[in-house]
Amino acid sequence: MPPQPRLNAVAFVSPQNHPILIRTFAQPRQDELKYHYIAHTSLDVIEERIASAQAAKSTECYLSLLYTMEDVAVYGYVTPLRVKIILALALTDAVVRDIDVIAIFKAMHTAYHLSVANPFLKGARSGRPSASE
Repeated sequence: MPPQPRLNAVAFVSPQNHPILIRTFAQPRQDELKYHYIAHTSLDVIEERIASAQAAKSTECYLSLLYTMEDVAVYGYVTPLRVKIILALALTDAVVRDIDVIAIFKAMHTAYHLSVANPFLKGARSGRPSASE
């Protein structure tokens, strides 16, 4: 069984390209700015892929590998409501299969959907924390 890809960061970006959540899992914590940069630079590539997919009338949500940078491979996914999910996976010598990445994206999409649909979760409606937090 091949090793599972190591997730360094995940970003959820609104249809208006405002970050909803950028969460890093890599050590050390000073890499947080790096993953914010990766999330923002990914938006240009995602917009290009969306435009070409619309021209081809594709309904595929998975955008595959967007680019690699240093020790990170960046993958993209767009939900039907145009929320963009960006994953930063650690580059390794092992082959990362698309089916594994798609499974991660589907789990992230489901978690996002459940959090937005939860009326008891503060800040879930706007995707941002409320002013009282």
